[in-house]
Parts: sequence; structure tokens; C-alpha cells
Amino acid sequence: MILAHSDEASEPLLTLCRRYADTHADRDGMAATPVPGLTMVRALQPGDLQVAIQKPLIAILLQGRKRVSTLSESFEYAAGEAMVIAADVPTASQISEASIARPYYALVLEFDLLLVRELAEIVPGIGADESAIRVVPVDAKVLGTAQRTVELLDRPEALTALGAGLLRELHFWLLCGPHGAAIRRLGIADTHAARIGRAVDILREHFARTIRVQELADAAGMSEPSFHQHFRAITTVTPLQFQKQLRLIEARRRMLADGAGITQAAHAVGYASVPQFTRDYGRMFSLPPGRDMRRAKESA
Repeated sequence: MILAHSDEASEPLLTLCRRYADTHADRDGMAATPVPGLTMVRALQPGDLQVAIQKPLIAILLQGRKRVSTLSESFEYAAGEAMVIAADVPTASQISEASIARPYYALVLEFDLLLVRELAEIVPGIGADESAIRVVPVDAKVLGTAQRTVELLDRPEALTALGAGLLRELHFWLLCGPHGAAIRRLGIADTHAARIGRAVDILREHFARTIRVQELADAAGMSEPSFHQHFRAITTVTPLQFQKQLRLIEARRRMLADGAGITQAAHAVGYASVPQFTRDYGRMFSLPPGRDMRRAKESA
């Protein structure tokens, strides 16, 4: 595979994404597209620390710089590079380089697991590195396919006719690239990653209720000790930590987007104790919820 080792190769894609994102980005800098799972991100200044539990995706950085950390590793990447996340991994990220004169732009694609599963049967296993998260130079084939896809965003009739094929081609080239082994795991039904994914789906859907570890282990088809071991190896956290982060992220969203009060948000996501919620929130976001909300409003 041919890798694009500088940001010059991504310049045509940057031009297209800049035009689309500048027109369609919302107040948070997110520009949704008609292509399932495909989003653009724009930022006009370095950002605050953002905590999230990412779904499997690839983020192609077109301009600016970004830092991303898990509990065990830290990455920084820039234009011409892509971050691949091939598991449901909690991350803390921060846009470190962006300005009005030179905004941050990125193109993000969440993997379609059905497509990955289908193509994994065709594409031979490539590479042995199955790291859940890594930064690599952008593959030239991926850049070219992404460019042809973005070119169609303002042509609905062409996108309807060709979009599904381009999305399939994107997944094909990603599976053929240096991160193919990690992505491939997502499409194989009986891998540890796929089994843990079934438990993660339960946690994402029912994070506000008490969930017994045995229920998650049963969903994954594992013994409880084996489940704990593989869950932490894949997601970098324990099931309890994973659920807690989901709760706190959703509570913050409710307070920021919906104007929910601290007590209301805490109870809505499953906390019985508001003081415990406040302590957990402060540890995760580095500020207690009241101060965090005031800072967010001042920034807005």
C-alpha cells in the first residue's frame, strides 16, 4: 500500500472538506454528512479536554494537530496522519493547534461492522499489529476514495447512485492497510473483540441501570474472570469504569445541551448520590459540574 507521508497529498481533500464544513458545521464544529457514519470536524481555536468512549472509527486529520490519550497510551497526530480506533475505547482528546486563520479540520468515519464482516472474508489477513488505537500515515488509496466521496456530498443524485459503493471501497482499502488486522477483528464474529462488543452494546444501551458483571459475561459467552481480563485488555478499563464514564459523559451532555440541573442529570444517568456524582465528575472532567458548566457558558 502507498502511504501519504505529508499533508500535501491530502490538500485536495482538505479543500473539499473545508468548503463543506465551513457551510454545514454546527456550533460545536460538527458537520454531519448524508453518508452514514461520515462526519467532519472544524475548530477555530485549541479546545478543552474532551472525554468520550469512542466507537470504532478512523479520523483523518487534514489541518491542525490533536492529542489523544487512553489510560495507558498517548498519541499526537497532525495533517497527513490518521488515528484508527478499532475498539470501544475511552479517550481524552484535545485539539492542540487551530486558529481562525488556519482552522482544524478532520474527516471521521465510523466503521460499518457489517461491511467489515463481509469484506474480512474477502481480504486476506494483513499485518500482525492488532492494537486497538494507533496513528499512521494516511493511505493514498483511502485519501483518493475519501476525496471522491466528499466530492459527491452536494450532488444527491450521484451520492444515491454511487455512495454505497464508495463506502464499501473505503472499508476495503482500510482493511488492506497497516491497520487492517485491528479493523478485521471487528468483523469476525467469534473473536474476543466481537464478544466484548456484545457486552459493550448492553452497557451503552442500559448504562443508567445496575448491570451485573455476570450478565455481561453471559452476553460475551465467557466466564466472569475471563470476561474481566478480555474487557480490560480491549477497552483499557474495567466494566464498572466503562459504565461510570458513559454515565458522566451523558450527564454532561444533558447539562450542556438540555440545561438539566446537577441533581436532575445525576439521577437521570443512574446516580443515587449527588455528592458521589460530583466527586466522580470532578475526577473525570477536572472540574466539579457547577464550575464546568459556568466555564462552558463563558466559552460559548
